[in-house]
Amino acid sequence: MRVRPLALADVLWIEPDVFRDERGYFLETWQQQSYATAGIAATFVQDNLSHSQRWTLRGLHYQVQQPQGKLVRVIAGEVFDVAVDLRRSSPTFGRSVGVRLTAAGLHAIWVPPGFAHGFLALTEVAAVQYKVTDYRLPAAERVLAWNDPDLGIDWPLPSGVHPVLSDRDRNGRRLQEAETFA
Repeated sequence: MRVRPLALADVLWIEPDVFRDERGYFLETWQQQSYATAGIAATFVQDNLSHSQRWTLRGLHYQVQQPQGKLVRVIAGEVFDVAVDLRRSSPTFGRSVGVRLTAAGLHAIWVPPGFAHGFLALTEVAAVQYKVTDYRLPAAERVLAWNDPDLGIDWPLPSGVHPVLSDRDRNGRRLQEAETFA
């Protein structure tokens, strides 16, 4: 497995070893010792699966208590995946990084606690599977505005196409008004 930092050093791009033959392929999507050696010493408590239609934008989500680290992988289709640093003490506070994740590519990203996370489905259907380091706590859930100009996220939406949003995501807060981390 190869791991490299993205534009925000704590967000990691993970390229697993994939063993291919005439039958298809095999890979380990999680192996605690290998990930710990790569700098991800996480204990996961829950697996989530999200299925979305094209142009659905989910996020940018985070929890102010019980912040969740997320190991994110696409198992069908393609998404544009985004992480935003919400740690005020970080030199990259308020900055974002976005990458394309595909089922065909088999890559994953690590989004540590203290970040908001979201994605845009780019294919007819997209399924995102992610492991999280803490349990969902609805009272602590927050949403950062996906279109906050201060974040500078260049969502790959075609001209004239508006994302499909939940009411919750439509009403996210701008960074300057959002609850963040120390």
